[in-house]
Amino acid sequence: MHKSGFVNIVGNPNVGKSTLMNCLVGERISIITSKAQTTRHRIMGIVNGDDFQIVYSDTPGVLKPNYKLQEQMLEFSRSALVDADVLLYVTDIQDNPEKNKDFVDKVRSLSVKVLLVINKIDLSTQETLEHLVEYWHKELPAAEIYPISATERFGVDVLFARIKELLPECPPYFDKDQLTDKPEKFFVNEIIREKILLNYDKEIPYSVEVEVEQFKEDDRLIRISAVVYVERESQKGIIIGHRGSALKKVGMEARRELELFFQKQIFLQLFVKVDADWRQKSGRLKHYGYDLS
Repeated sequence: MHKSGFVNIVGNPNVGKSTLMNCLVGERISIITSKAQTTRHRIMGIVNGDDFQIVYSDTPGVLKPNYKLQEQMLEFSRSALVDADVLLYVTDIQDNPEKNKDFVDKVRSLSVKVLLVINKIDLSTQETLEHLVEYWHKELPAAEIYPISATERFGVDVLFARIKELLPECPPYFDKDQLTDKPEKFFVNEIIREKILLNYDKEIPYSVEVEVEQFKEDDRLIRISAVVYVERESQKGIIIGHRGSALKKVGMEARRELELFFQKQIFLQLFVKVDADWRQKSGRLKHYGYDLS
């Protein structure tokens, strides 16, 4: 008997969805920073065993959209409610459970099994946790509740075992040696964007998109050329920094991370260009991969 299923991870921003995804998959699939909106796409991570295949799906945090990019990010989260065999709704001990209640209402109406994951319990007291468990029992009475700490791996094995139990009998959806549905270039983009999120403040990281223009691999080296797009000319100067110092720092950090990811020497070139107001333009969003097709 072989079991396979889609296990989709949803919740508000900054509750640890990507950390949990990486923990469950056992590989660094999703980028992680302390900033909201780090995850922009719906990203699959595939876990295979002899008699099972779990297709996890990390999604952007649920938010009220202010521009077209955020509208599309919300659509990625909503789409995860439609095709799940098991849904992981992730919250944490600091999350405001009243935020985005309309999304919770949609979760409540689902017919699939919902596992309510309360993350970051290592930062909580027993009393706070008990209040949250009581609250979520009332909000999502059909859900099973799992208190965990993804960073400490506490409770994750119990959650993983329950997910396996809930999988339907089914042949694998993907090849057994496949780890994700995304191409290599996608992870180059994401790793560079992660370093930008970590190195710049305010609106700058959210105005950035990264696109790989060249990816050439031989036996010992991968040559990568990528463009960092910003929305305004003034942002270009900030990204580059004094005499190129800021961009050089991002490039060095990204190259080190890429060498770990690909297990190969990397030659990385970064360029900065302006793509005016790309976050508001449907055509540009589609070009950068922000559509459901």
